[in-house]
Amino acid sequence: MKNTRFVGLDVHAATIAVAVAEAGGEVGSLGTIPNEPDAVRRLMKRLGPAEQLRVCYEAGPCGYTLYWHLVRLGVACQVIAPTLVPVKAGDRVKTDRRDAERLARGLRSGDLTPVWVPDAAHEALRDLVRAREAAKKDQLRARHRLQKFLLRHGQRPPAGTTAWTDTYHRWITTLRFEQPAQDATRLDYLTEVDHAQARIVRLDQALAEAVQTAPASMRAVIAALQTLRGIAQVAAATIVAEVGRVARFARARQLMGYSGAVASEHSSGSQIRRGHITKTGNGHLRRIVVEAAWAYRHRPAIGKKLRQRQAGQSEAIKAIAWKAQHRLHQRYRRLTGRGKPPQQVVTAVARELLGFIWAIGVAVERQQAEAGRPAVA
Repeated sequence: MKNTRFVGLDVHAATIAVAVAEAGGEVGSLGTIPNEPDAVRRLMKRLGPAEQLRVCYEAGPCGYTLYWHLVRLGVACQVIAPTLVPVKAGDRVKTDRRDAERLARGLRSGDLTPVWVPDAAHEALRDLVRAREAAKKDQLRARHRLQKFLLRHGQRPPAGTTAWTDTYHRWITTLRFEQPAQDATRLDYLTEVDHAQARIVRLDQALAEAVQTAPASMRAVIAALQTLRGIAQVAAATIVAEVGRVARFARARQLMGYSGAVASEHSSGSQIRRGHITKTGNGHLRRIVVEAAWAYRHRPAIGKKLRQRQAGQSEAIKAIAWKAQHRLHQRYRRLTGRGKPPQQVVTAVARELLGFIWAIGVAVERQQAEAGRPAVA
């Protein structure tokens, strides 16, 4: 529209730098305002009618609070992917004012890439699954500290003892050192390991309750994804929390690209060069899918736990899951037979697994939409 004003916001915890690009004019800075709802409301009112404003800011640690505030004011807002904002080669000056102007100019020209903004239900579930992921990382670090401490002092578990089983834990509790300081160190490290384990148990319980109270459409997709081998409730909830509505991806390849699990490429003319995966995507989604992909190194089978997860699902969904077992296992064997490293093989399997996740998610979301559609008389 002729009277549209494009507003770029460089958002920080306490301040927001503001720049405006007129539809056919220059880009100018409006200075800095406090990062407070009243200040933002006054700014939008000063800039003009809400229907004539287009606002954007970069995704970052401040989250989506500003986005939802602007939406409630009736202002069209986009949250932009920071790594995809065009930057001039040789530009070595970076300030809040210049960042805001760059956003306003890019929004006007259509060169910015918006990210998906989760609704309240998806954001709450995502916060919980990421808290659990952080707890798992803390547990791994705590275990490593204790193991390295024992290794430094020549302590070896009894033969045939598997690490971090009940037997292994009891062995650590019976250890004694000559120096009281070392005994205190062992006790502190072990206490931290126990604390991390209790934290994960607590988060697992909270996650199970969160899935039960989630909207019906989310619960349906989470349940359907568990028909896939290697994807139990935690993995399914993580996928739904990170992806959101699966049907927003028109094709499975787009979901693969969103995960950053596609190969990088540098081709020119007749020469084609492909390298490692790009990793320019959602790392949380990529991690959970790669973990699930390890299950497909085994022959296709439906065990007791998988059969329980598939109970109540439609035959069409179970057929997709069974097809995934055969195709992905064959893929794993074929690539392994060619001498590919196991990690590369599993990454390739994970990329194809995302295609089956997309197929199941789209099918379930379509069923949910049709079930909620009013009948035609």
